[in-house]
Amino acid sequence: MSLTSEDADPSASYAAARGAVATSGGTPAANPLPTRVTFNRFELNRILNLYGRMVADGEWRDYAIDFLKDRAVFSVFRRASEVPLYRIEKDPRLRNKQGMYSVISATGLILRRGHDLDRVLLVIDRKLALV
Repeated sequence: MSLTSEDADPSASYAAARGAVATSGGTPAANPLPTRVTFNRFELNRILNLYGRMVADGEWRDYAIDFLKDRAVFSVFRRASEVPLYRIEKDPRLRNKQGMYSVISATGLILRRGHDLDRVLLVIDRKLALV
C-alpha cells in the first residue's frame, strides 16, 4: 500500500502498527518489539562533536546512523553517493573480548577496536591533527 505524505502521518501509522502488534497476543507483553542497539547520549555527543569538527574542516559532508539488532553503526561520507569513509560501530557482544567500539575504514579494515570510545576515535582525530 503506497500513501503519500498528504494521506497519512508516518508517526501515526507507526503508532498504529505498534498498537496492532502489542494487542494481537492479548496482552501487551506477549509480543514485545525487538530490541535495538543504540548509542547513548554521551557516545552520540562525542561522535557528533568529531563529526562537526570534520565538517568544519571540509573533510566530511554527510552521515547515517543505523540501529540494528546486534550493533549500532554511525557511517560518515565525503559525499552522499559514495561508500562510507569510516564506520563507527558499537557491538555489545564484544564487550568482554576486544571491546565493543570499533572504527572501520571504507575497505573494511578495522583501524582500531577497544573498550573506550574516546580512545577508539583517536585514530580519526590523529589523522586530522597530522594534516
